[in-house]
Amino acid sequence: MEKEENIEVLTEEKEVSKKDKKQEKKVEKKLSKNKDSKLLEEIEALKLTNKQLSDENISLIEKVKIAQAESINYRRRKDEETNQLLKYANQDLIMELILVVDNFERAIKLDDNDLTDEVSKFLAGFKMMYANLTEILKKFGVEEINRVGEKFDPNQEQALLTDTVEDMEDEVVIEVLLKGYKLKEKVIRPASVKINQK
Repeated sequence: MEKEENIEVLTEEKEVSKKDKKQEKKVEKKLSKNKDSKLLEEIEALKLTNKQLSDENISLIEKVKIAQAESINYRRRKDEETNQLLKYANQDLIMELILVVDNFERAIKLDDNDLTDEVSKFLAGFKMMYANLTEILKKFGVEEINRVGEKFDPNQEQALLTDTVEDMEDEVVIEVLLKGYKLKEKVIRPASVKINQK
């Protein structure tokens, strides 16, 4: 009987151990499922974080590119401004010298034949100074605006008078009343002109 009881106990223990193993497996499966779900949640969280960081990275790269472009544009603008300042740095001085040239031209227009010998010598000296001064102005990029016979250009000339000449086209410059000047392609004083108007 004892043997039978022992067998029963062993059988019961085997059944209990089988049940325990089944429960352990169920617990393991649950744990495994919990671990898997936690891992999946962690993976999803990491994916979301990765996407956010990637988007932020792209945004920061764009901001850096914009800042670099602005820096390049600023430097280019400053270089152009500096070049313009250097190019036309002498403009005020040249404008004053042009007034002196105007006075020389008025003095030179005197009729050489009606003058005494002494005044004629002064006039010859004026002509030399005038020629010297105009050469200096040319050296620094100053050009006269003299467009007699050409169509009136309001960017380079200002019309003070009009006249009617039949054999000329309309709005053609007939006469320059006061010379205009350019400094390296920039008009610093427009020419005062008389134009034909029909």
